[in-house]
Amino acid sequence: MSQINWPAVGLTILPNVGGIAGGILVRKNIDTWYASLKKPEWRPPNAAFGPVWTSLYTSMGYASYLVYRDGEGLNGPARLPLIVYGSNILLNWAWTPIFFGAKDPKLALAEIQLVNLTALGTGYLFYKINPVAGYLIIPYCLWLGLATALNYVIWRDNKDSSKAKITEIKDN
Repeated sequence: MSQINWPAVGLTILPNVGGIAGGILVRKNIDTWYASLKKPEWRPPNAAFGPVWTSLYTSMGYASYLVYRDGEGLNGPARLPLIVYGSNILLNWAWTPIFFGAKDPKLALAEIQLVNLTALGTGYLFYKINPVAGYLIIPYCLWLGLATALNYVIWRDNKDSSKAKITEIKDN
């Protein structure tokens, strides 16, 4: 009987924790505020976001385990890549409350640039420790490109109406 590799399990699951928590916290705004916004026709359906993010978070988490394992943990060459990755995950988790919670697409658009930057850095640094780990970050970076474009178009097309909705909600 083989033993469970707890570091692999924990690091693989970890990114999903913040994603799930953020989704729960802002769920009501998705059905109300977000539903009222103008969105581009090329936007994926709402039902796609959960499975896509779950698979991306899981692959990112596993990639972090590979780097942790092959880079001698936090006391070896994996230290910097894991710090950049940890920063990326925290920034990623922060985007949901900014966009959906604060209903601020403009601030979310600025913040997602930091997510993109740290994601690219993570992929590069992971690759140097374990090439497979670096490759596992590529789908995440591609999806972030779509998410960034979607964030931009929603901000651009709802500048006036989103501010009115925010003011209206705060006044009540």
